[in-house]
Amino acid sequence: MFTGPSDRIDLTSIRRVLVVKLRHHGDVLLASPVFSALKAHAPKVEIDALVYADTRDMLSLHPAISEVHCIGREWKSMMAGEHLAAEWRLFRQLKARNYDLLIHLTEHTRGAWLARGLGCRFAVAPNRRNKPKFWRNSFTHRYGLPLNARRHVVESNLDSLRRIGVQPALAERRLVLVPGEVAEGQVRDLLSAHGLADTPFIHLHPASRWQFKCWPVEHMAGLIDTLAARGERVVLTAAPADEERAMVRAIMARCKSAPVDLSGQLTLKALAALTDRAKLFVGVDSAPMHIAAAMGTPVVALFGPSGEAEWGPWQVSHRVVSSDAHPCRPCGIDGCGGGKVSDCLVQLPLQRVLRAVDELLAMQG
Repeated sequence: MFTGPSDRIDLTSIRRVLVVKLRHHGDVLLASPVFSALKAHAPKVEIDALVYADTRDMLSLHPAISEVHCIGREWKSMMAGEHLAAEWRLFRQLKARNYDLLIHLTEHTRGAWLARGLGCRFAVAPNRRNKPKFWRNSFTHRYGLPLNARRHVVESNLDSLRRIGVQPALAERRLVLVPGEVAEGQVRDLLSAHGLADTPFIHLHPASRWQFKCWPVEHMAGLIDTLAARGERVVLTAAPADEERAMVRAIMARCKSAPVDLSGQLTLKALAALTDRAKLFVGVDSAPMHIAAAMGTPVVALFGPSGEAEWGPWQVSHRVVSSDAHPCRPCGIDGCGGGKVSDCLVQLPLQRVLRAVDELLAMQG
């Protein structure tokens, strides 16, 4: 049942907390400050996470997290008995942890069932009036956004803590991603093999799982060739997904220069280790852009239909490049008319991106 704004939680009475974020990679990384801030205000509390298994590495090794529990996306395609068995194993693991507080950062229905089934004394979730009464009444505290507010997702996540009386300091709001020694060693060896052990380079990640967020391949090739002509070394990356690898091949086919192509060869942790060593990251609104921000690498981010106010590079030196000629953006649509191609990105000129690159490189001396 929803309660008033003065019902802050006494964290000294809390032993264990479960934070639930069932979304994609970038969304999970943008929730990392919730763990840091909560741990800073309640250092004796054990904080666990529940995420989809493929996003686990966004939070593993986070110094504020005790355990990361996972749900397999493939569970839905299992036979009914197998699916039920997997769900039961997870529920027993969570139940054994005896959580006092559950913080649910999305509108996923699972949060309501967990709040009730785990018997948490307190449960926090977004305030959504369109949810059924069962969902709304599953939480002791609900938080919401002001109407028409363009608020960064990091701050929206942290509103879950503000709702229960925790006011995160600025230093506690930074993104946290720990690559780990194994990933750092792999990247060190890869760069050495390409003659980049001690050579500064620009990391370019042109692709996204959402094609409507991408800049045209001919523009990316032009950017790479221009940088190469200036003497810059460029390292290209992409996820192992077929569409992303195909995009990199198309870019490489148009390049006159020879960037280092590491597409499909890196884990998430290795990607973080790579961008940590780069002097600049260039990419679109995607998880690798957020990874670069987490590693403190200056970011040039190309934005089209999505909004930089909500999803832009967080607490890092950056330049957002977007179209001034399209007052319709950010529209949130998957390409103009839903056609998977965004005019505001297609018409974004190379010179605008180069100017942003130059500005950030100049800041580095």
